[in-house]
Amino acid sequence: MNKYPVAVADLGTNTFQFLIAEGTLAGFNEIVNLQETVKLGEGGINKGLIQPAAFERGIKALQKFHGLVLNYGVKQVRAIATSALRNAANGQDFIDEVKTRTGIAIEIIDGDKEACFIYSGIKAAGCLSERNSLILDIGGGSVEFIIGNNAGIKWKQSFEIGCARLMDKFHRTDPIPPDSINAINLYLEDNLRHLLEVAPNYPIENIIGSSGSFESFAEIIELANGNPFDIKKTKHYNFDINELLALIEKLILSSHQERLITEGIIPLRVDMIVSASLITRFVIQKLGIDKVVMSTSSLKEGVLAEMMA
Repeated sequence: MNKYPVAVADLGTNTFQFLIAEGTLAGFNEIVNLQETVKLGEGGINKGLIQPAAFERGIKALQKFHGLVLNYGVKQVRAIATSALRNAANGQDFIDEVKTRTGIAIEIIDGDKEACFIYSGIKAAGCLSERNSLILDIGGGSVEFIIGNNAGIKWKQSFEIGCARLMDKFHRTDPIPPDSINAINLYLEDNLRHLLEVAPNYPIENIIGSSGSFESFAEIIELANGNPFDIKKTKHYNFDINELLALIEKLILSSHQERLITEGIIPLRVDMIVSASLITRFVIQKLGIDKVVMSTSSLKEGVLAEMMA
């Protein structure tokens, strides 16, 4: 057992997530689990540049995390940067500034390593069986697909087609018009060609949606059905496929105002959830998979698993 708590920061394109935990992989105790809406990719995701306001929001979030590290006596911190930082021309400037102001050393990982961490997080959460699952992690900058089971990864790939990128390219007016929906579907068909070629080689039992928008899908459905729902107390959720597809259709056709007042959507996802819905529907329909599960575990839990192994 660790004698002191450890911390993981997952520095995503939309949110910076932060976890402090102690114990062992078999039974760790969460001390802090929070997320800061940073929108690091806002205004510059497809230009490969972190804009000044986003840059400053990111610095402030890491200063907050650093304060928590000091408060809880954390001795080991891993800060993992993904799509937005790895593709930004001024990404190194951000890393240097964080090191200067907080002492935290940020690690930029490639899409392959990101997929490995996501798999580890899903495995540690107990979501995998002997049968193959398709793990789907929809981020702001990239989307990771991992085919595997509890014995290991069979295939994985990261694609730079995240929600923030699709929104910037295609979702300029709201509700999203039919021609933009068609353009996104054609874009996904083109960019996910390798997934569509590889997936039929593996019998896939289900899709495991990793945190993010899948948490929102589950929360919207449960609250609409009049059921109490606490995402912090939920590790896994099994969707009714017809209910999920009906919700996805509704979200795609909805206006910003309709999504804004929908119970279960956090403010950050009010617009991003349209792109996430289109990606999810595309994968379900193209691969013909009718079982979908949500797991609240993802990259940061995978990094934690490696630290506690």
